[in-house]
Amino acid sequence: MTETPVPWRPASFPADAAAAAQLREWLDDTSYALHGVGHDFRGAGLSDGDFSGAWLIDAVLTGVELESASFYRADLTGADLTGANLVDADLVRAKFDRAVLRSARLDGADMVKASLHDVDASGASLRGTRIMGASLYAVDLRGADLTDAVLFQNTFKVTVDDTTLVRGLTGTAFGPVTVVSGEGTRKLTGPDIEAWIAERGGQVRVLEPHNTRRTPA
Repeated sequence: MTETPVPWRPASFPADAAAAAQLREWLDDTSYALHGVGHDFRGAGLSDGDFSGAWLIDAVLTGVELESASFYRADLTGADLTGANLVDADLVRAKFDRAVLRSARLDGADMVKASLHDVDASGASLRGTRIMGASLYAVDLRGADLTDAVLFQNTFKVTVDDTTLVRGLTGTAFGPVTVVSGEGTRKLTGPDIEAWIAERGGQVRVLEPHNTRRTPA
C-alpha cells in the first residue's frame, strides 16, 4: 500500500507575526506562489521547502536556513540574505537583482540562468556552485569563495580582490572583472582575466562579446 506523502512543513516559523501568518496561509494552499514581499522571515527554518515562483521582493531572510530549498523563478529583488544558508538550493532562473548575499552560503547551489545585478555577495561561499548562463552585473565578490564553481557563458562583470578564492573555478564567461588591491583598482579583460584566475588555481576562458568580434577580411 502506497503511503501518502507528508506535506512539507518548516522546521520553525519566522519570529515576525505577519511573516508567520503569511507563511501559514500559503501552507494551507500551496497552489499559488508564496507572497512574502517585504516580510521579515528571520528565525524561520525553511530548508527543503519549494518556493518556486515566490514573490520575496525586499524580504528579510538574514541568517535563514534555506538548505536544499527551491526558488525556481522566484523574485528576490532587493532581498536581504546576509548569512543565509542556501547550500544545494535550486536557484534556477531566480532573480536576485539588488539583493544582499553578504556572507551567504551557496555551496553546491544551482544558479543556472539566475539574474544578479548590483548585488553585494562579498564574503559569500559559492564552492561548487553552478553559475551557468547567469547574468552577474556589478556583483561584489570581494572575499568570496568560488572554489570549484562552474561558469558557462555568464556575464561576469564582477569585483574581486586578493581574498577572493578561485581555485578550481572553471568554465567560460564574459568580462570585464574589476580587481581591487592595495595598489588600487584595475579593470581586467580577456587574457588578463584568464591569467589572474590561472595564477590562483582556476581555469576560465573569457569569451569575446559578439558585438566586438572582428569580421574576417
